[in-house]
Amino acid sequence: MISLKGQFLVAMPEMGDDRFRDSVIYLVGHGDEGAMGLVVNQGLEDMRFADILEELKIGDKEDIIRLPEDIREREVLRGGPVQRSRGFVLHSPDYFREGNSYSVTEEICLTATLDVLKAIAFKNSPSDALFALGYCGWSPGQLEGEIKGNGWLTVPFSRDLLFETPIAQRYDAALARLGITRASLSSFSGHA
Repeated sequence: MISLKGQFLVAMPEMGDDRFRDSVIYLVGHGDEGAMGLVVNQGLEDMRFADILEELKIGDKEDIIRLPEDIREREVLRGGPVQRSRGFVLHSPDYFREGNSYSVTEEICLTATLDVLKAIAFKNSPSDALFALGYCGWSPGQLEGEIKGNGWLTVPFSRDLLFETPIAQRYDAALARLGITRASLSSFSGHA
């Protein structure tokens, strides 16, 4: 099996599962034991990074209010339907904590502990990061079956797509990396 870890999945119109309609998922793991990923193009309405900091009591309320607006107002992503109250941060490798951070690729790490939230808020590290609640999971062979069933397209990794492209534009930008548009999408089949 060829691992798709570190690549994107783009939902096809035939997906059939409304939870994944028009979604772009970054795969943090894929192997014989199954797959795990985070939806990176769906924000949670009415929730910002400052809300998470307050809820988890990370920093005093006054400190949170004084944070730069781009940190306070950072979007919180809907990472997936599994463990929706658990937070995950995809980030650049300039922040890595042995035992807490997982290296997905040379360019991307995953951390799911409070220390990374404190670093994002108060230490300007890591340089690139996105925060999601919940994740997507597949049992062994399930993702491969969904790809063969025309549920997903695979898209090679792009740092720009993950961190620079506005969230609402990531689906179309991912398709553009394959040279296709929404209008031409239904004539393509998934590939692994």
